[in-house]
Amino acid sequence: MTTTERLLNVSKEIWEAYHEHPFVKGIADGSLDKEKFKYYMIQDYLYLIDYTKVFALGAAKEKDLSAMKLFAGYTHAILDGEMDIHRAYMARLGITPEEAETANVALDNLSYTSYMLRVAYEEGQAEVAAAILSCAVSYEVIAKKIVEKHPEALNHPFYGEWVSGYVADAYHEENQVLIDLMDRLSDGYSEKQLQHLEEIFMACSRYEMAFWDMAWEMRR
Repeated sequence: MTTTERLLNVSKEIWEAYHEHPFVKGIADGSLDKEKFKYYMIQDYLYLIDYTKVFALGAAKEKDLSAMKLFAGYTHAILDGEMDIHRAYMARLGITPEEAETANVALDNLSYTSYMLRVAYEEGQAEVAAAILSCAVSYEVIAKKIVEKHPEALNHPFYGEWVSGYVADAYHEENQVLIDLMDRLSDGYSEKQLQHLEEIFMACSRYEMAFWDMAWEMRR
């Protein structure tokens, strides 16, 4: 069993619960209140700013040049790739990037990014990868399950773009690079170290669920 397989296995129960969350189900069938989605988009935009910093810290701490390039490359992929999805939606919702960047960060959001940044500042490269991986891979898993159950979701006039972005081959390929990096950085880890990676991954998986709760309840 690879490290990533081990992390996914230990978090299986909470990942299965993502698919039953009302926010996710609302995207799947197109019934989600756009005000809730608007709130989510602003918070996720703010989240991605700090998420990018975690990658940047991974690059700064990395000694291996190839891994450094991967971490650094993802800062570009997020800032000029994933965040483009957010900017497009925000434009449709009448939100400017300036408005989003000056919005208040919800407490659940702040707690999540603060945890990841603490891991990035205090721990090693494999631990940084574990903190990053939950968000990146869970979105692909969620979007693919949506398409599996609701193929028409890809063509929804509003939410279809969100679903399409996370089932795209390019997004999967980026995630596979992260998975390979996770497994490589943790190669040779002791059982105690692997258990610590599980703790980090599980914490971030729980934060992902809290993020969906926050968005659904529009919790400040």
